[in-house]
Amino acid sequence: MAQADSGAPAPPPWRTRLARATHSLPVAAVAGVLAGALVTALIFLAVRRDSTAGAVTRAGAADPGTAMCAAVPIADKVLPSIVTISARRGPQAGTGSGQIFRDGGYILTNDHVISPGANGGAVTVRYSDGHTSAATIVGRDPSTDLAVLKAADEAKNFPVIGFGSSAALKVGQPVVALGAPLGLYSTVTSGIVSALDRYVPVPGDSVTHHLIGAIQTDASINPGNSGGALVDCSGQLVGVNAAIATVPDEAGVGGGGSVGLGFAIPVDLAKPIADQLIATGKPGHPTTGLQVQEITDPAGTPGLFVLGVDAGGPAVQAGLRAGDVITKIDGEPAVSSEQIVVATLTRKPGDTIELTYVRAGATATTTLKLAAQ
Repeated sequence: MAQADSGAPAPPPWRTRLARATHSLPVAAVAGVLAGALVTALIFLAVRRDSTAGAVTRAGAADPGTAMCAAVPIADKVLPSIVTISARRGPQAGTGSGQIFRDGGYILTNDHVISPGANGGAVTVRYSDGHTSAATIVGRDPSTDLAVLKAADEAKNFPVIGFGSSAALKVGQPVVALGAPLGLYSTVTSGIVSALDRYVPVPGDSVTHHLIGAIQTDASINPGNSGGALVDCSGQLVGVNAAIATVPDEAGVGGGGSVGLGFAIPVDLAKPIADQLIATGKPGHPTTGLQVQEITDPAGTPGLFVLGVDAGGPAVQAGLRAGDVITKIDGEPAVSSEQIVVATLTRKPGDTIELTYVRAGATATTTLKLAAQ
C-alpha cells in the first residue's frame, strides 16, 4: 500500500472520498476502520427527510438454528420506550427515532434527527400507541451526533428504557434494533455485533459528526432508524443507531437501504453526554485552545500548522505558539485537524494530550492539559 506524506498508511479510497467531503482525514490512531470489501462504501446519515407514516412491524421468534435474540419479548418490552421524531423548520423536515431514557419525558436521539427543528423550528414525538406530543430541544452535541428532547406531556405512562453496557459487548453477540425506518414506526430488526470500536466520521449539513468507538451491526438499519435503540437480548440499551454504509452506484453516489452495515454510538459514551446536556444544555467537551490547519504542501513538514492559540489557554500553558507544526498526537502521526477534535471528545477537562511539534527546525514534545470551555 502506498504511504502518505505523513508516514502513515494512505487511507483506502472510500475514506479518501469521505475526507474530501469533509476536508479532513479520519484519525490515524484508530485502527481497522472499514477496510477490504468496503473500499467503495459511502457513509450517510440514517435519517428520512420526510414525514411518511406506515404500519407497525414486529419481528417474530428467533430461528432456533441461530444464536439470535428472541425478538418478540424484546419488542413487547422495549417498543413502548421508543418514539418516532418529526422535526420541521419551514421547508426543511426530517423523521427519525429516539428513546425515553429518563423520567420526565427526556428522550435521547441523534442531533441530525432534530436539527431541522432547531432555531425556531418545531419538534413532535409519536409514541408506540399512536398519540403525539410536542417536544423541546434540551441540548445538542453535533460533534458526537447526540441530542436530548423533552416531551411536553412528559411521556407519562410510558416506560424509561433500561440501560446496558457497551463495554461488555462481544463481537458476534446478538442485538436488536428498534426505530422508525422510512417512517414505519415501531419497527424491530435483529442481527449481531459485527465489530466494535469503529471510528466513523459522517459529514453533516455544516459539521462533521464523529461516531467514536462505534458498534457495527448487521441488524437492518435504514433511513429513519437514526436515534433509535440498539439493545441486547435483555432489552437493555447498548447503542444509539446513527449511520449506515451503502455501496455507491456507477456514478459514485451512495443511497438505498441497509446492506448489513450499520453503526451505533455506544451507550457508555452517549449517556454521560446526555446527562450533561440535561444538566447544562451543553455537552461539556474540553478545549485545547488551539487553531490548526493541515499542511498540504508535500515539500513542507507534514503535520498540523498552528494558526493561533487562545490567550492563557491550554496550548499557551503547554508552550505552543502560532507557527509551530504539530507532527504527532499521542504518539501517532498528525495528519488531520479532526484528530484534535476527537482527542477532546474522548477526554474530559484535566486530561492530557501529548503533542510533538517542530519549531525553527527543532523538535520538542509537550503535554497539553485540557480545560473546560
